[in-house]
Amino acid sequence: MKTDPNTKTEITFDDFKTEVLSDYKLAVTSRECSLLGRREVLTGKAKFGIFGDGKEIPQIAWAKAFRNGDFRSGYYRDQTFMMAIGELTIEQFFAGLYANTDIKEEPMSAGRQMGGHFATHSLDENGQWKNLTEQKNSSSDISPTAGQMPRLLGLAQASKIYREVKGIDTAMFSKEGNEIAWGTIGNASTSEGLFFETINAAGVLQVPMVISIWDDNYGISVHARHQTTKENISEILKGFQREEDQKGYEIFRVDGWNYPQLIDTYQRAAKISRNEHVPVMIHVQELTQPQGHSTSGSHERYKNKERLAWEAEYDCNVQMRLWIIENNIATDEELTAIERTIKKAVREGKKAAWAACINPIIAERKEALSMLEQLAASSPNAVFITKLKNELEGFDEPLRRNILTATRKALRYVVSESSSEKTALQNWITNYINTIQPKYSSHLHSESQKSAFNQSEVIPTYDANAEEVDGRVVLRENFDAIFSNYPEALIFGEDAGYIGDVNQGLEGLQEKHGELRVSDTGIREATIIGQGIGMAMRGLRPIAEIQYLDYIMYAIQIMSDDLATVQYRTKGRQKAPLIVRTRGHRLEGIWHSGSQMGGVLNLIRGIHVLVPRNMTKAAGFYNTLLDSDEPALVVECLNGYRLKEKLPNNIGEFKTPIGVVETIREGDDITLISYGSTLRLVEKAAKELQVVGIDAEIIDVQSLLPFDLNHDIVKSIAKTNRVMVIDEDVKGGASAYILNEILNTQDAFQYLDSAPKTLAAKPHRPAYGTDGDYFSKPSAEDIFEAIYDVMHELSPADYPKLR
Repeated sequence: MKTDPNTKTEITFDDFKTEVLSDYKLAVTSRECSLLGRREVLTGKAKFGIFGDGKEIPQIAWAKAFRNGDFRSGYYRDQTFMMAIGELTIEQFFAGLYANTDIKEEPMSAGRQMGGHFATHSLDENGQWKNLTEQKNSSSDISPTAGQMPRLLGLAQASKIYREVKGIDTAMFSKEGNEIAWGTIGNASTSEGLFFETINAAGVLQVPMVISIWDDNYGISVHARHQTTKENISEILKGFQREEDQKGYEIFRVDGWNYPQLIDTYQRAAKISRNEHVPVMIHVQELTQPQGHSTSGSHERYKNKERLAWEAEYDCNVQMRLWIIENNIATDEELTAIERTIKKAVREGKKAAWAACINPIIAERKEALSMLEQLAASSPNAVFITKLKNELEGFDEPLRRNILTATRKALRYVVSESSSEKTALQNWITNYINTIQPKYSSHLHSESQKSAFNQSEVIPTYDANAEEVDGRVVLRENFDAIFSNYPEALIFGEDAGYIGDVNQGLEGLQEKHGELRVSDTGIREATIIGQGIGMAMRGLRPIAEIQYLDYIMYAIQIMSDDLATVQYRTKGRQKAPLIVRTRGHRLEGIWHSGSQMGGVLNLIRGIHVLVPRNMTKAAGFYNTLLDSDEPALVVECLNGYRLKEKLPNNIGEFKTPIGVVETIREGDDITLISYGSTLRLVEKAAKELQVVGIDAEIIDVQSLLPFDLNHDIVKSIAKTNRVMVIDEDVKGGASAYILNEILNTQDAFQYLDSAPKTLAAKPHRPAYGTDGDYFSKPSAEDIFEAIYDVMHELSPADYPKLR
């Protein structure tokens, strides 16, 4: 399936003919896969189909310029390209369509993504890096339109870092930074803000990125006149064209049906971007979409007869076929014979893919049927169990859910019976779920030896006369150690470089470590995260700084849909161990209150969410994460940079464990749980409660995702028999999440003598000023009174009502 460019400067006509016909065979193969794929969806074997028909020829031209070490960040129509670089066979195409859960049969995502979403394996089966310079690479696709763009920026920036930063071990990741990051996007999706943000950022950074815009004049059913000013994206972006004295883009336009011009354009684009490290835009115009947007609709509904007739004539495969005949490369008869052979090969590949998908499930059903038959033979309720067995047997193409539905329902009919057959079925169901569930659920986090869960705590140590310094100094010294110990580490964000971040946690580090490793960015949160994702996918250890937690909302889609799912959607065959650094909690005003934790917790599962109470704890988290291979969000306390902390003597070495809580005050009457800046108010209230005879135990959560892996909180509640969660997020946010973990995961309800309580912020955002915070989020007085009320309910005589 693979097609390689003929790099000889002079070739014979026979060589030329062989290459051209090889390209045509590939184009026809891809088209036949699309056509047959649509039929498989419409007949019900596949759930949904979105295909790359109409884009075959430009993708073949692109593949000829794509080299080992290069990376793709594309969208869901690049199947021909993946076939051209040898990373997608006919069988694998259909395995994706059928959602085969076997990573060997369906290497793109093991059935976790719909067809058309492509990836190569950057990691081996143990989660260790492969040599990315020796293979053609594709970062794993996501469906949200333009969502691939921020990651593309980082993939390209990695080449710049590898070329210009000394001391990095590049052996498995780069050859002198000569790799190009290639992106693709549909013309309609260029209307998305992520496209424009990425285009601008790449122009500023001057990175080796080539973006192909596939322009078929529509976005689903909506014509380009409703999508793009002047109906032409390259026209309105021509101001990005580089000039002799101004950096920018090289911009090309080419017709998507013109085979020789496409090859020439992609070769020129690659040469410029690879050698000069500049971004290039290729606007591939006059493309078609023969089957419409997807299997969910027909394009005859929104295209007029004239447009449909034009598309039939200027279909890129049709035009290439005419060009071959006109240039006497092959006859109509020869091409017809080729096409017939390919049709047969695609049908056979489809059959093989379906057999590989369905046969294991049929074998699993056979086991289940045997278990049900034996159960029926031993039960007075045989008639009902036999009915379930017959229903399961009646499925021509069974699903695993059919197997479990039948067997689990069967247990209801024998719930009061005692037999070896019942026990056997119970064990079979349990073993089956334990075997099958990971096919759909594994690798939310790293399962390699470098998992964050495998990192051990290293306690900060101090000299006898340890200096007390601003918390920011602990961070600064630790970041200095990081950049000295990890040549592949770098940090970037708004104001992170020249001034050393807004709170001086990076003070002086740009001057010491260089502008590429400690750098400023524009105000563009989504692509800051994208830079980090792409660079992390290529072996670097980036720290992306979002200035305030409030601003992470600009980047939450990229974090949620892309970063959080990398390990999961590739079943552990790609990773992006990006550290996102931000600061939040307890500032003043609507837009700087920094407490969107409920939303964050529910949207970025797959990313660790860490909430250190001080800068020593934060520094320890960074040290832990750099020895692991997972992404994380670290939220530093915004009002803690100037608070005094002792300076450890093992800077850069101590580690804060992930998923471990810390008891910071012992007590017997009630367990208080909080995190971040609110802990200081909880501590203050606890001291005041001691005066009235209430002895509170305080636990610092430290890590929200994951949460209390050792179940230490329930041990505290078993002692105090009461619990309160105090949180500056709104009600139903992080406090509800924490309480759910305590009650439903740790089963703490059995130890409670009082109702579990939460104390959270008001539903509105804080008004500006210190009083705004006081009347919006829990104050020390709120905390005191809430805890006192719990004790009043327990013993009104000892604790008379306050008000």
